[in-house]
Amino acid sequence: MSVRKILIVGGGFTGLTAAIAFAQRDVDVTLIDKVSAWARVGHGLTIQGNALRVFREIGVIDQVLAVGQPENGVTLRLADGTLLEHLETPRTGGEDLPATIGALRPDLHEILVAKAEEYGVEIRLGQELADYANNEDGTVTSELSDGSRETWDLVVVAEGIKSPTRPKIGIVENRAPSGLGIWRAVTTRTPEMTGALAFPVADDGGAFKVGYTPVSADQCYVYVLCRPERVDNGLEDWQEARRLMENFHGEFDYLRESIDESTFLNFQQIEWVFVDSPWHDGRVVALGEAVHAVPPLIAQGAAQCLEDALLFAEHVAADGDLEEQLAAFYARRIPRIKGVVDASMRLAEWELHPGAPDADPGRVMGEALAALVAAP
Repeated sequence: MSVRKILIVGGGFTGLTAAIAFAQRDVDVTLIDKVSAWARVGHGLTIQGNALRVFREIGVIDQVLAVGQPENGVTLRLADGTLLEHLETPRTGGEDLPATIGALRPDLHEILVAKAEEYGVEIRLGQELADYANNEDGTVTSELSDGSRETWDLVVVAEGIKSPTRPKIGIVENRAPSGLGIWRAVTTRTPEMTGALAFPVADDGGAFKVGYTPVSADQCYVYVLCRPERVDNGLEDWQEARRLMENFHGEFDYLRESIDESTFLNFQQIEWVFVDSPWHDGRVVALGEAVHAVPPLIAQGAAQCLEDALLFAEHVAADGDLEEQLAAFYARRIPRIKGVVDASMRLAEWELHPGAPDADPGRVMGEALAALVAAP
């Protein structure tokens, strides 16, 4: 085995999945995160089948399916309610798993934390990686934010798109704006509302797209794609979300009216990064959104992070030369992730130019997901 003692930096989906996968292979795992305590933060997620396949491999699929809501494809409409098409989502995790489910991010996070603790992962909160040094004996020494120093066989950086460690690894690519912003909320739905996306016919000053994913029997995750700046127009957040949705009708009339002053809303600019140069410096390796993050337009962000984590553990926890294992892992991941990046950025371009004559989001979404049916 190439590694027996590792440090994982970051307690999101990538870091926790990697921690579980390594611990299941008898690796001694310590995970740190900068938060002082876990909190139930975040909204909903659309989880594709290939993410469910990873959850099955690490032994949490029953818990995930218990908190999730299966989806039967997605319906594409124009903002006025006109039906464009209904897409049956490819079963990227295999025929024995749902094609897609919706779930609340904090529910999934709690499942992963519990499984990591079950396998004996040491979790330290309130700590960050301040610096590191690769050693001549094939180990790496970490310096943490509390001043402590420890030596490991490997350090896995799973800090997300804003990773402060990424440039220290020698990666020159950095996060960049996509031109899009997004509002997110969890609100109520009726039993007949099973998931949809709606597009304006032209840029009317409102949202570029509005969509929703069921996350329980009577709730859904709503997302509103818009310009990347939160305009100071005197409106409260819930009023601004409603304004952006005002020309979206049909089911979206119900969703718009369900958003009020009691709704927790989150707005952020959507950024992206894709690192197609090596992801490691000696015994320090970046994974997940630290090296690939895209606009959430085909719902593959979480899935690709989970695939990273599991496949990395499979490669590195086996017998062999670490440099060869890292090279093989990287070569295996780049083509698959590039397909997701290319499709997502093409869709983002169409979002920015509603009514573009060559726009065919259904085809691009379908082709990108169909390419992921093969095992990673």
